[in-house]
Amino acid sequence: MAIRIDRVDAGSEAEALGLAGGDELLSVDGNELNDTLDYDFYTDSKSFHLKAKVADGIREWDVRREERGPFGCDFSTYLGDQKHSCSNHCMFCFIDQLPPGMRESLYFKDDDERLSFLFGNYITMTNMQDHEIDRIIKMHISPINISVHTTNPQLRVRMLANKRGGEVLKYLPRLVEGGIAVNCQLVLCRGINDGDELRRTLTDLLELTPMVQSVAAVPCGVTDYRQNLFKQTPYDAETSAAVIDIMEEFGDECKRRHGKRIIYPSDEWYLKAGRPIPEPEFYEDYDQLENGVGMMSLFREEFLAELEKPHRIYGTKKMDVVTGTMAAPLITEMMDELRRQYPMIEVKVHPIKNNFFGGNVGVAGLVTATDIIAQCEGRLSSGTLGVPAVMLREEKDTFLDDMTIEQLGQRLGVKVEVLPTGGGDEAKALLRSGLHIARRRRP
Repeated sequence: MAIRIDRVDAGSEAEALGLAGGDELLSVDGNELNDTLDYDFYTDSKSFHLKAKVADGIREWDVRREERGPFGCDFSTYLGDQKHSCSNHCMFCFIDQLPPGMRESLYFKDDDERLSFLFGNYITMTNMQDHEIDRIIKMHISPINISVHTTNPQLRVRMLANKRGGEVLKYLPRLVEGGIAVNCQLVLCRGINDGDELRRTLTDLLELTPMVQSVAAVPCGVTDYRQNLFKQTPYDAETSAAVIDIMEEFGDECKRRHGKRIIYPSDEWYLKAGRPIPEPEFYEDYDQLENGVGMMSLFREEFLAELEKPHRIYGTKKMDVVTGTMAAPLITEMMDELRRQYPMIEVKVHPIKNNFFGGNVGVAGLVTATDIIAQCEGRLSSGTLGVPAVMLREEKDTFLDDMTIEQLGQRLGVKVEVLPTGGGDEAKALLRSGLHIARRRRP
């Protein structure tokens, strides 16, 4: 294997050796280079033996330098090659349920262990072989995030529609024994991997704690775009409560064994079951925020904490904000408290029903500009619309349906303000209009 250089940094040690764009790095100290993880790991040394393919053939160098650090080679992608795509056909895959006309990048399914380490993506391990597990352990690439779903091998094959789905479960104990911390995700499908199967999975994962440092369960998302896909029945209040009871039971056992809960239901289960979201202490270090575990509790805690700090407000401020139906009660509660403590600030909350995906999805992160326009046109009470950053791609400019915030503002005739995701940061943004006139303390 080899990794092709795109360019070399001026003044770098790589340039001093005569390396240039188009050359291929073959090995360092006899270790093949497959991607930038190999490159970074093996060249981060004061001395190493480098082998490369250059214009006039194969060349080798014994590199000696004063200190460790970047060697000076850059590559066409941050991985040095292309992302590994998913080889599964999961019965719950959300990407398979996306309608046409969305951002093109959303239709790509990745299943790449390198993205797990670099960006926190979850992987099924069905793309992996023994040598890749060995590399993770050797380089101590930790933590690794794994979509487990079930530890029943036959059921996992069925759920992932991949004959390797059960076989690769052997990698879980290997990673743990190799000192790699693991975060686990369980996407639960009603009547498939919940109930007794969920108990089996949690029993197996419990034996791998505390190196399995967190386990989150989320319900399968169901949209209207499931033609020719496995029939999924959304969870209701009763079945959601049953999942909570099992997850909390095993979480209590983890806390007894390790002093930490480790196993958590996502916020959505509590909302579906009509149960209150647990207090912040329940979530400890918030290890699974990306799966919506404790996100609402943390938002509330941070928002109220920010309101308790002194703020200077000049004049008045009026704004409309949008959110998903799931977070709407919490956001409304926070805006009411903001108005009570700072009467000069008025924020009207607009819960957006996700008709774009068929009405069964309530998270704010999947709200589209299409639905915002349809449900807010002619109903806004101010000239400013606050949009949570979670509704936009990383660059904070485009919605899932490929509409930009500028286009949204033009359609609604308002200025669009992107609101931070965290509760404290959002409170700061809403309070940012500057001399404290009056404030009513919380009783």
